[in-house]
Amino acid sequence: MFHPAFHDLLKPQWLTTLAELKVSGGMAVSELSRRLDSSYMTVKQHCEDLTKLGYLQRSRVPRTEIGRPEIFYRLSDKAEGMFPGIPEGFTLEMLDQIQRSFGETAPDRLLFQYFQKREEEWKEKLSKGTTLLYKAQLFVKIRSQEGLFLRCLHDDATGVITLREFHHPLARVFAKHPRAIEMERRAVEGALGVKVSRAPGEGVGDAPPHVDFILSTA
Repeated sequence: MFHPAFHDLLKPQWLTTLAELKVSGGMAVSELSRRLDSSYMTVKQHCEDLTKLGYLQRSRVPRTEIGRPEIFYRLSDKAEGMFPGIPEGFTLEMLDQIQRSFGETAPDRLLFQYFQKREEEWKEKLSKGTTLLYKAQLFVKIRSQEGLFLRCLHDDATGVITLREFHHPLARVFAKHPRAIEMERRAVEGALGVKVSRAPGEGVGDAPPHVDFILSTA
């Protein structure tokens, strides 16, 4: 989720604040305090501290009801650097070199082997899961350790389980080698043992773009 060093350097309350703002794209203090189950003034102070350090941007937005404008916070560019990514320049250059040396389809073959290995590793770690929901929640923890930022959403009424992804370290690799997107989906499907559909979402309002992996419960 975050670079491991930040867990040692930043207060836990700061990390949870940053995580909520990453998922939402930005939030007023009143709503953020409800999400974090903390007092308005405590959350505001954490946000002000993070703003002074350059991790948040502060603005004011009109209230929907009568009253003074609300204080609104969103992540700054500096904060985005807290989320893990691969050394993209090096990785993309290596894939380009492999393509030049071994042919047009060589990067895809290499990525296919990579995701096959990831599927085997995920499947082994999930093998003790007794229910699909438990496996999905465990999978989120595993992928968070790999640098992704995602949440497990469970609709109690329908039973639908969705893994919503907000950050992926391989995003630029996927942009240049789009076939790897389907390779990853199939690997997720194989690891969880159910049909998985992938649906990119643009986000609404301040909400950031995301990708949903929807797990079939049929």
